[in-house]
Amino acid sequence: MFKKLFLVLFVSFIYVGSALANLDVKVRTAILQDYYSGEILYEKEPDISIYPASMTKIMTSIIAFDLIKSGDLKLDEKFIISEKAWRLSTSGYSSMFIMVGDEVSVENLLRGIIVASGNDACVALAEGIAGTEEEFAILMTAKAKEIGMENTNFANSSGINDPDNYSTVRDILKMSKYLIHKHPKFYEMFSEKKFTWNRTGGDPITQGNRNPLLYKKTLGVDGIKTGYLAVEKYSLASSIVRNGRRLIAIGSGFNSKNARSKESSKLLTYGLTNFDLVNISKANEPFEKIDVWLGKQDKVDVYTNKDVYKTIKKAKKKLLKVSVKYEGPIEAPIKKNEKVAILKVVYDDELVGEYDLLASNEVKKVNFVSRLLKSLNYLIWGDV
Repeated sequence: MFKKLFLVLFVSFIYVGSALANLDVKVRTAILQDYYSGEILYEKEPDISIYPASMTKIMTSIIAFDLIKSGDLKLDEKFIISEKAWRLSTSGYSSMFIMVGDEVSVENLLRGIIVASGNDACVALAEGIAGTEEEFAILMTAKAKEIGMENTNFANSSGINDPDNYSTVRDILKMSKYLIHKHPKFYEMFSEKKFTWNRTGGDPITQGNRNPLLYKKTLGVDGIKTGYLAVEKYSLASSIVRNGRRLIAIGSGFNSKNARSKESSKLLTYGLTNFDLVNISKANEPFEKIDVWLGKQDKVDVYTNKDVYKTIKKAKKKLLKVSVKYEGPIEAPIKKNEKVAILKVVYDDELVGEYDLLASNEVKKVNFVSRLLKSLNYLIWGDV
C-alpha cells in the first residue's frame, strides 16, 4: 500500500537565473547566500581568483576558535610578542600596536585581529599557536580544504601582499558560514565596534571596527571583515540578521571605500526585499503523523534530523508542494530514529529537495490475539 500526504504552500520558489537580471553590483566579483537554506541569491564571477587581503583574518580567527573549542587553547593564555610581530606595528599596516617582549592574552590578540584588523596581532597569534607564521599558514590551508574551500591557499595569517595568498568569494563565503555556524558565541566579536588596548609604554589606544556596515543601525549587519590591497582594491565579507533570516555577502574589487559600503548594502538589501525564507521542517521536531500497522499505536510522529528551509521569490506566486511519501501503513515493530518515510519538496513538478523522515519513538508490536483481530477486521472492513 502506498501513501502520500500533501502539504501545499502557496509560495514562490527561487530560480536564481531569473533574479540576477534585477541587480547590478558594481564590483569585480561577488556572491550572496541565504544562510539557512543555502540558496545562492546572487553571484557575479564568484570563482575567479582574488587576493583576500584582511578577509584572511577570518581563517586566522577560526584556527584559534577551533583550538579553544577543543580545549587545546585558552582565552587567557598569553603569548610573548616577537620582533617580527612588533615590526608590523611600525610599518604602516593596520596594527594593534603590541611591543616586543609583551605578554598578550589570546583574547586580546583576537580582538586586535577582529576589531582593529591588526597584522601584528595575527603574527603574534600564529607564532604562539604554531611556532612560526609559515607553519600556521599550513594549518590555515588544511582547514580551508577541510571545509570545502577548493580554490584557496593561505601563505600568511594577515592577508598582506603575497601572490600565494589567494582565494575566491565563493570560498570566502564557505569560510564565513563555517565561522558563524561552528562558533556563534565567538562570532559576536565581529560585531564589536571598538577595541581598547592597554598597550605597554603608552596610553591606552582605542580603535574602531573597520566594517562600515556595522554603523548603519537600521541595516542589522553583525560582521564580518573588510579587506584592502592596492592590487585587489576594496573587499568586504558581511552578514545581516533580520526577522529570523541571515544573509552572507562577499564582494571583492570595489573601487573605493564608499563603493564597498554602498554596493554591499545594496546586495544585502536586495536579498531581504526580494526573497522570503520558508521553514518547512525544524530539526528533531514532529513534522507529521504516519499510519502504523499491527502496532500498539496507530500512528507515529516523524521528524527530519536537520532544518529544512527553502528561499522563495516574493514577486512570483507559484505552488510549492511538500509531501510525505512512504509504503504504508508501516508495520510494527518500529525502532526509535528508524527511517520510515521521505519528505519531498517539489516545485512545478520538479523535485527540489528530498529528506529522510525518522520515527520519533519506538512502536511495539501488538500480541498475537490483537494481531489476529486486526487482520480479520482489515479483511472484512478494509480498516487498518
